[in-house]
Amino acid sequence: MDIYAQLDPRAHTSLQLIAEADDAKKRLEISELDLFDLSDQQIVELRRFQRSEFDVTLGMLERRIDSQASETSKVRQAVRDTLSKLNPKPSPIHKALIQLSNRGVATALATTNFDLLLEDAAQSLGLQTTTSSLGAIPRPGRSREFAGILHIHGALKRDPVDPSDLVLSDQDFGESYLRRRMATDFIHDAARLFNLVLVGYQANDPPMRYLLNAVAADGLRFPDVRERFVFVGSESIDRVEMQDWRSRGITPIWYDSKNSHAALLDTLTRWSQLSAINGEQQVIERTLTSIVNKSVDAATDAERDLFDHLVRRGNSRERNRLTRLASKSKPDLGWLDRIVAILREPRGEERK
Repeated sequence: MDIYAQLDPRAHTSLQLIAEADDAKKRLEISELDLFDLSDQQIVELRRFQRSEFDVTLGMLERRIDSQASETSKVRQAVRDTLSKLNPKPSPIHKALIQLSNRGVATALATTNFDLLLEDAAQSLGLQTTTSSLGAIPRPGRSREFAGILHIHGALKRDPVDPSDLVLSDQDFGESYLRRRMATDFIHDAARLFNLVLVGYQANDPPMRYLLNAVAADGLRFPDVRERFVFVGSESIDRVEMQDWRSRGITPIWYDSKNSHAALLDTLTRWSQLSAINGEQQVIERTLTSIVNKSVDAATDAERDLFDHLVRRGNSRERNRLTRLASKSKPDLGWLDRIVAILREPRGEERK
């Protein structure tokens, strides 16, 4: 709406009425609006906006105002000005994501956001990261070259006057995903090498529609595609929404979104603390000891699953260390049986 406030005040007035109706959970029909002598083009944009098709809306606006897309168009300059004025600061969730993105040889985290909050979060943690976007993103791999904050849809320059190449409109998405296949190829390759975990998306977000279309079919066609997950925050579990994600080939993980998504922050922080790569050893040891002080039967399903995970995810040296730690507590023999079973599991290439 801020873009329309700068470029088309008359249409902006109608958009405000639509937004107010949405806040009141009342759908306002376009025919009910005082359209202030808007053109047919403007009314079509209002309809697209009302359907939350913001990429299409911006594309239509840019074609009407600027005739064609360019890095220096009035619409894109208005987007840059609006985002730059927000001046947000990295949140604890950004910092937790940075800590989780360390895979040992390098730190890599892909985002569809334009802002540089992840870079700021890394800097606040004393970590050195690089920024790459669009065609400059390195091809997914397990080497050190595949590293940094990877902006699939482009990144804002630090200087708001400096033009930024962004995937913003419907035409941009078509160019990036269909014609040049930059984002599509990146996602396809990444999905074969890593388990993708999506944070901060809704199923109908324009970027998410393209992302899902890029990988959903591959999950059925290619056996090497890894499982994908998404954190879904809401006040209560919506079974239809959960099924919507599953039908798109992504496993949803629900959490209670109250208190500014505190549950998500707690989960990501705990996950990073228990990481086999850069986790906090004291937390890992304390957690394992706490679990094995109970009998296997007395432990909860979550505790048994966490025990298995802590043993399974490490290399041989880490497994031996955790086994010795568990043995010191003189645990129920059932825990040692679980360790033996995990050690007998095939690993790496043996699973194929």
